[in-house]
Amino acid sequence: MSAVPKILLVEDDGAIVAALREYLAGEGFETASADSQSGAEELLERQRFDLLLVDVSLRSGSGYGVCAAARQRGLPVIFLTANGDENSVVTGLDMGAEDYIVKPFRPRELLSRIRGVLRRSGGRDTVVRLQNVAVDTERGAATKADKEIPLSALEYRLLLIFLNNRGRLLSRNRLLEEIWDAAGDFVNDNTLTVYIKRLREKIEDDPQNPTIIKTVRGLGYRVD
Repeated sequence: MSAVPKILLVEDDGAIVAALREYLAGEGFETASADSQSGAEELLERQRFDLLLVDVSLRSGSGYGVCAAARQRGLPVIFLTANGDENSVVTGLDMGAEDYIVKPFRPRELLSRIRGVLRRSGGRDTVVRLQNVAVDTERGAATKADKEIPLSALEYRLLLIFLNNRGRLLSRNRLLEEIWDAAGDFVNDNTLTVYIKRLREKIEDDPQNPTIIKTVRGLGYRVD
């Protein structure tokens, strides 16, 4: 299983999916997506998830059908719907959905609903540990030996990227693609080097001989 909560997005609007996946990754979640009922059911068979975000109206299949499949597995569902009418809401809740949110929605509101549902449903612990460093993905904070680590937004984003890809080799180009706009500014190769150095200084016992963020010479970095 992944080290961070994993969400399945079931939505047939590609722009919404792309925006949500980027936003949720920045908040410490791993995501997968499907644009149809059958695609969602296939992913539910092959992968484990903590929560589903489901559009009620899909071009292929039904969001209600996806909800039924998720509830059979004991997974919580939040409906995304452009239909704020009472019947759509009641139908979804009667099927066992935990919550719903009407489009267009504010990302921070959706994030609050997700965290609330995960708490109520007994979702997995949101604290991920890397040796003596603990990252609380719900609070958006990291501690080392029980003392909070002061991280900038981009340093925290970089740490989340490593957490979401534990065991995977991450090239410098991949890291640049992930973080270049996290601070609203362009991040170049030299800036990336600086941020990795700063992050290591804050989380490693010996930044000159890192044991958390390891360098794979000539290829990139990896957190095991």
